[in-house]
Amino acid sequence: MPARAGRTSLRGIPAGVSLGLVLIRGIWYFLHNMKAALIFGSPSDKGVMKKAAEVFRELGVEFSSHILSAHRTPELLRETVAALEAGGTEVIVAGAGLAAHLPGVIASLTLIPVIGVPIAAGGLGGLDALLSMVQMPRPVPVAVVGLDNAANAAYLACRILALKYPPLREALAAHWEGIKARFVGDNEGVEL
Repeated sequence: MPARAGRTSLRGIPAGVSLGLVLIRGIWYFLHNMKAALIFGSPSDKGVMKKAAEVFRELGVEFSSHILSAHRTPELLRETVAALEAGGTEVIVAGAGLAAHLPGVIASLTLIPVIGVPIAAGGLGGLDALLSMVQMPRPVPVAVVGLDNAANAAYLACRILALKYPPLREALAAHWEGIKARFVGDNEGVEL
């Protein structure tokens, strides 16, 4: 029985898409070395940042993960950002709570686009982190998503990468069509 439109099969492959096409895309991504990095300030941030990793895996984006602090390990942060830049990383997703200087410091060290994920921590519920990230001085921009929304940060990173990598653009479009189809399906025959 054929799969219904908008549904996904095993491993998130959209119904109707051949495994061969998925493999070709995977090989293309590998050969073209598309890279992202996840950097977050504390082991306690793993639960939030894992959502970004899931998006990258689902869409076939190679990424590395690092726990680094702008305050506790500034030298290691500087070295890591330089290594990421030299290694071809094209976008960085940085999550931090409280004072949340990490994304801004990273943006001051590189021209790689940085997307900040404010993490709700401490007594202010993440408002301090959000304001820290959105109030960056010129010319040190940090794109910022909602509190604890690392998945949206990864989707934004993928959209940035998709400008250069057409297969990722196609994968994003197919993913979006699947989301729309599931939403429409969820709303068929709704009774209260």
